[in-house]
Amino acid sequence: MHIRTDDITDPVVIALLEEHLRCMALASPPESIHALDLNGLRRPEVSFWTIWNGDELAGCGALKALDSEHGEIKSMRTAYAFQGKGIAKLMLRHLVDEAKSRGYRRVSLETGSANYFEPARRLYAGFGFEFCKPFDSYKEDPNSIFMTLEL
Repeated sequence: MHIRTDDITDPVVIALLEEHLRCMALASPPESIHALDLNGLRRPEVSFWTIWNGDELAGCGALKALDSEHGEIKSMRTAYAFQGKGIAKLMLRHLVDEAKSRGYRRVSLETGSANYFEPARRLYAGFGFEFCKPFDSYKEDPNSIFMTLEL
């Protein structure tokens, strides 16, 4: 497996991100979807990585700079063919390590409250993320769960 910085131009990567947005639309009401679209992922404050197994895309993830000490995890997605093979753990470890190398004191995330998102919540909790109040510009939402990790 190889993790690389990605410029989001490969059609395979774009297809995975579009699938991610479609799944979010099926699992959450529109007002509760906080996934970034392609333009959002290309913003200067967002860094985006992909994981490859040879020439097969296995997953992706992003880190958004909120300020000089706080980052947000965005767009974590594992390709269906690679689910259950540790890809999400590998990407999350990479994102947390990157946050530490940037000198962030904390990294946070928003995920859904529906059962669909339970595996993601377990993954984050397993890394030490704890439930928290909404951060940055988020508001309380019964469809959202907020988690943070002190670094």
